[in-house]
Amino acid sequence: MTIQIRNTIRFLLNDRLVELADVSPVETLLDFLRIDRNLKGTKEGCAEGDCGACTVLIGRLLDGKLKYESVNACIRFVGSLDGCHIVTVDSLAQPAGPLHPVQQAMVDTHASQCGFCTPGFVMSLYGLWMENPKPSIAEIEKALQGNLCRCTGYAAIIRAAEVISTVGDVGKDPLVAERDRIAKELAALQDGRRVEIGSETERFILPGSVDDFAAVFEANPKATIVAGSTDVGLWVTKFMRDISPVIHLTHLEELRRITVDADGVTLGAGVSYAEAYPVIVAHFPELTELWDRIGGQQVRNMGTVGGNIANGSPIGDTPPALIALGASITLRKGARRRTVVLEDFFIAYGKQDREPGEFVESVRIPFVSDNARVAVYKVTKRLDEDITAVCGAFRIACNAGRVTDVVIAFGGMAGTPKRASNVEAALKGAEWNEETIERAIEAFDADFTPLTDWRASAEYRQLVAKNLLRRFYLETQSSGQIRLDRTIAVAV
Repeated sequence: MTIQIRNTIRFLLNDRLVELADVSPVETLLDFLRIDRNLKGTKEGCAEGDCGACTVLIGRLLDGKLKYESVNACIRFVGSLDGCHIVTVDSLAQPAGPLHPVQQAMVDTHASQCGFCTPGFVMSLYGLWMENPKPSIAEIEKALQGNLCRCTGYAAIIRAAEVISTVGDVGKDPLVAERDRIAKELAALQDGRRVEIGSETERFILPGSVDDFAAVFEANPKATIVAGSTDVGLWVTKFMRDISPVIHLTHLEELRRITVDADGVTLGAGVSYAEAYPVIVAHFPELTELWDRIGGQQVRNMGTVGGNIANGSPIGDTPPALIALGASITLRKGARRRTVVLEDFFIAYGKQDREPGEFVESVRIPFVSDNARVAVYKVTKRLDEDITAVCGAFRIACNAGRVTDVVIAFGGMAGTPKRASNVEAALKGAEWNEETIERAIEAFDADFTPLTDWRASAEYRQLVAKNLLRRFYLETQSSGQIRLDRTIAVAV
């Protein structure tokens, strides 16, 4: 099979076509905007995807439909933008024209003080307004989880979000009114070719298909795979790591497929948290609150479920919950595939069951039995946009008051996401009562020896893990039977 290769990336930046042949694999969109294009409205605050000052909108086609999402420009690589439409705050109002409705609403409600964070808030609210012109306060707060402001206290910004539709008609907004035209322009940029730019020392590749990706990665097993870049972006901006050669996956629609059948859900490894959200809510409602607290909206729009698994972090948000649900992953190397139970994928800190040139292709989540109870608890220092100190996930089924099946998995308690196998053994077959719980809690000391770091001490983590089992038990109690209503994930 002959692969056609293109040596440029092409995308729309506001109202102009950009074609680049000389791009560093570590150049971020923020640096490109501010340094190369002198678009200074997009600000650098944290350079790690936390503060939202650099928020822009990126439009891309998925199944032929154009969707705009807020993203962090500070950790998004320019090389990943082929076939996209980047919209910055600089384009919202013409120099001699009126303010954009989102900007005018911010002015009218006095929602800006020092102003540094304001462009990021404007872009996040713009993305929300296009999708939901009359959002609730809860929806506004969720959309702004990834934007930080030191001045306003947020109340005025929320008021601005509530009144945007009284200032302007979303149907007349250019990104809505001209969506068909923009979609056609983006479709014309997608030729299915592999993109290769740079030399061996500074090189990145955009495979033309998943089959092409498998071939490229097998031939370049030391390459850095970049999907959402919510982790890899920090390798560059904070640790100055050399990640070349890079293989970008964001553009591969085949990895963004979601299928639902009678037995469960399969997520392509490139499915973002935001894309997975409707399916998770519909079929695994116990994970809803956890999903809502993965980063901010910008991170959920960029980060992928497959990437969260593949990087093997002991504090990744999704692995404990997915292990508790009995998930498995499909690994691919070239044309060969194999299936691995998710808990077996994690071997040790920084080590996974993955051969050189092998990648996570999909994640399979089976439906739980009708008599099972599932709960997930994420313990953090603050509610929103914080990294896990301890994450506990529980699945239990009982018959006649005795435990017939139990899976308990934790993040933040070991060098990998890990099951509490001794606790499970103490529970299985026993009566589901307080006495059993207290006996089982003693087994935590055999399962985990957590570390102390700036997020939590070892003693705190061990105590939290034990108390989460107690909490899970108490929340199942209703006349001695397991209740089937969902448990929420909360910050403690």
